[in-house]
Amino acid sequence: MGAAALEARFRHMVIVDENDDPIASKLQEKTKVATYTTHLPRKSRQPKNNENALPKTTVTSLEATPAKARQTSSKTRHPLSVVVSQESDEAADKEDALAAADVKSQARTQGHTRSHAAEGKGRQSLSQLRHPLSVLSQAPNADVKREQYPVRLIKQPLPKVLHLGMFEVGRALGKGKFGRVYLARERDTGFVCALKVLHKNEIQHGRIEMQVAREIEIQSNLRHPNILRLYGHFHDSKRIILILEYAGKGELYKHLQKEDRFPEWKAARYIAQMANALQYLHRKHVIHRDIKPENILLGIHGELKMSDFGWSVHAPSGRRLTKCGTLDYLPPEMVDPRKCDKPYDQKVDLWSLGVLMFEFLVGRAPFEDTPVMTQRRITKGDMTIPSFVSPEAKDLIRKLLVLDADQRISLENLRQHPWIIKHCSKHAQIERKDG
Repeated sequence: MGAAALEARFRHMVIVDENDDPIASKLQEKTKVATYTTHLPRKSRQPKNNENALPKTTVTSLEATPAKARQTSSKTRHPLSVVVSQESDEAADKEDALAAADVKSQARTQGHTRSHAAEGKGRQSLSQLRHPLSVLSQAPNADVKREQYPVRLIKQPLPKVLHLGMFEVGRALGKGKFGRVYLARERDTGFVCALKVLHKNEIQHGRIEMQVAREIEIQSNLRHPNILRLYGHFHDSKRIILILEYAGKGELYKHLQKEDRFPEWKAARYIAQMANALQYLHRKHVIHRDIKPENILLGIHGELKMSDFGWSVHAPSGRRLTKCGTLDYLPPEMVDPRKCDKPYDQKVDLWSLGVLMFEFLVGRAPFEDTPVMTQRRITKGDMTIPSFVSPEAKDLIRKLLVLDADQRISLENLRQHPWIIKHCSKHAQIERKDG
């Protein structure tokens, strides 16, 4: 490409050096003025074979510049400096306004349909007359401003700051080792909930900071009808307060103590709901690790609610080594000296579910004894199922309390077990649809 063609393409990048002779500078200024007043060419004046070619008037005005001036400017400036010397935004806006006026005059004479084509052609020609980099620094032209619709800004609400004064605190619902649970109602909405109040000094003294943090993190991300909801949490200088779902019928453990043991129809429905909750947890790679009646609540309609996720863990790999939980409910892979140094997986919850089912039907844990004897009996699987337990229930207990974790019945097969279907077939069908 010749020098004249290059200069024609970059006609806005006029370089004026103070070392150039005055005559060349004046000629450049005239050229720039001529460039500004050039109108967009009509369709009949555009070249047929080259879409990027410039109007003849523009090329002529650039060729009027002496060769000496062009040669001097190219030698004294670095090639990249042309970006700095492009035409001003004000000049570009003037040219845009002239182009828009020309397009509008064509629209009045040629009709509404052709006006859109002329306007698009005018903008295309305008973009051809400018260097691509120049559009970054130019303000939008008049037509673009008219086409823009006003944007209505919506003020976002500020996040709500939680504090104890938002609640009316009622009676105590329960007491734990590190705090208490109270019935509460939010003042503004009347929403009834439970507040679990933990004292920081007791948490620090018991060295369970990590346990509390894990409980909050895991439970706040769980959404299941058989898992107690954690709506939020906040703290002050002395306490950590958890906002929990209110379980209207309280702890399952107290109901079990009152009834001594559950009838099989009730135990089957509780075990089916536990299986649904555990299946949800395991899909999220959460292992509860502390299943027992004390950690289960009942909702206002008698539905089961798993709670207390202090010993729970999120294990995407499915393998853990920490030994924790309640001794009567611990599986062999945690208490057997030959296995306790090996990692375990989500099947520890299946063993605990078998212990829970046994306690529901019998009224006590299957391996209940002194701590040493309990550990030995768990290691051997030493248990005796009373005769008043039905054969179907005995079969399911034995399939859950298997020493080899890989041989334990899966949660999906548990939901299809004859004992579950016999006592809660409608419930099982609804849960299958939800799953």
